Amino acid sequence: MQKESVLFVVLSAVTIFVWFFFLAPTPSQQTPQQQAQNIVAPVAEIRNTNLSKPDIMQYIEEERVNIETEKYKAVLTNKGAAVLSWAIKEKNGEWVDLVFPESAPVLANFPGSVYKIVSKSNEKIVFKHDSRQGWIITKTYNFSDLYMNSLTIVIEKIGEVSVPRIDIDWGPGLGTDNKELKENITFTRALAYTMDKPHKLKKLKIDSELAPLYKWTAIDNRYFLAAFIPETPADFDKIVPARLDKKHPYSLTLTATMPKEINKKEYRINFYLGPKGYTYLKTYNLGLEKVVDFGFFGFLGKIAFSVLIFFYQLTHNYGWAIIMITILIQILVLPLTLKSLKSAAAMKRIQPIIKDIQTKYKDNPKRLQAEMLNVYRSKKVNPLGGCLPALLQLPIFWAFFTMLRNAYELRDAHWILWVNDLSAADHFMQIGSFSIHLLPLLMGFGMFFQQRMTAATSDPTQRRIMYIMPILFTFMFWAFPSGLVIYWITNSAISMIEQYFVIKKYEVRVKHS
Repeated sequence: MQKESVLFVVLSAVTIFVWFFFLAPTPSQQTPQQQAQNIVAPVAEIRNTNLSKPDIMQYIEEERVNIETEKYKAVLTNKGAAVLSWAIKEKNGEWVDLVFPESAPVLANFPGSVYKIVSKSNEKIVFKHDSRQGWIITKTYNFSDLYMNSLTIVIEKIGEVSVPRIDIDWGPGLGTDNKELKENITFTRALAYTMDKPHKLKKLKIDSELAPLYKWTAIDNRYFLAAFIPETPADFDKIVPARLDKKHPYSLTLTATMPKEINKKEYRINFYLGPKGYTYLKTYNLGLEKVVDFGFFGFLGKIAFSVLIFFYQLTHNYGWAIIMITILIQILVLPLTLKSLKSAAAMKRIQPIIKDIQTKYKDNPKRLQAEMLNVYRSKKVNPLGGCLPALLQLPIFWAFFTMLRNAYELRDAHWILWVNDLSAADHFMQIGSFSIHLLPLLMGFGMFFQQRMTAATSDPTQRRIMYIMPILFTFMFWAFPSGLVIYWITNSAISMIEQYFVIKKYEVRVKHS
């Protein structure tokens, strides 16, 4: 591996290292159960407590309703006409509850109130509550066999009575599976999508926003989404995100105040509870796919994702699709790669001259610099010629890296043999409590042999550095999703082939010169 190639690898390693160890969430030493408790506690301090009366609720007999479809199963309660659980079924058949038990109930209205269940079926549940103050609330959940469902709230009042504020609330937090639980606090966001064009996705902090300005609001984490889409945003007043501190995730409340001059008001809201599959979310034509994070070079990430889906449709296997798109990327950047390798070969050719100059003028820096520049000009060698092409590849690499890290489509996606989830590290075998990940080891060995190809032409210091790189990368990629490791292995293999032919061509050229 040439000096410029080493620089590219080092820059890539530093980029990944900084993101994974400083910008990415710090793994907690707590158990998943403790993590779940910390995510939602204390719930009462986050939510609006003016209308909540948990001391009354504990003495009320509760009636629950179970709803189950092919994609999800939900548990609702007559206390607040709320949702206690909403579990979605993943491709591997496992269920992931998007409601943390400690944060339930969600979507509650007047939690201290008991609702009568007027009717119930797998398609619709109707709750009704007659208050002593002279107003009536009817809540109707309409269910579909998809992830998008709807909620209708009708408020009626008799006479000049004051109706409490209507809240559509979720959280704090959004559920996920155990393997993603450690990072869940950091990756849970409160979001809103602007109504006016050009539409923008806004990350909410703790300041409330005017609801009519936004098409929808949501809470998400890496792979799941809870989005609320009012049919008439002007019916709602504010979007209120809340968070105790950075150690707790956001909760979200969409508020509405019934006008005093009318006696009956209907609020309709659609809500999406499900995975963040980019292709699937795009079918709703609501901008929900914007929640999928493609990173700083998002436009490149989206292109890479579209190509990945294209290759998946050909192979019906995301592992092979990753390999095919990696080959395609290498073909696209081949001119840059060849330029980098040729520049490195040219730099090798003049290394003996450069070393002589460095020895001869080591005590005269100005003369040393002038003589080196003269050699570069006379030999038509650009010392940055190998570095710049490598740097130009970094955005492509980073976009592809981020895309693979956040694509829900790779969850539980099988490749071959033991690699059965491209979104998680591969588990080849277990020794006691230690899991052996074979792919990072294969990647490390491959990088080692790649160093051996050019070690003889490198100086001792550079040779030592290059031998450290496989160990560093094996350590960094140990817990990375297997899809990313497959990408890197394929990328390294192609680079070795390119390097081999360039070196051979260089040796032939030197031999006949």
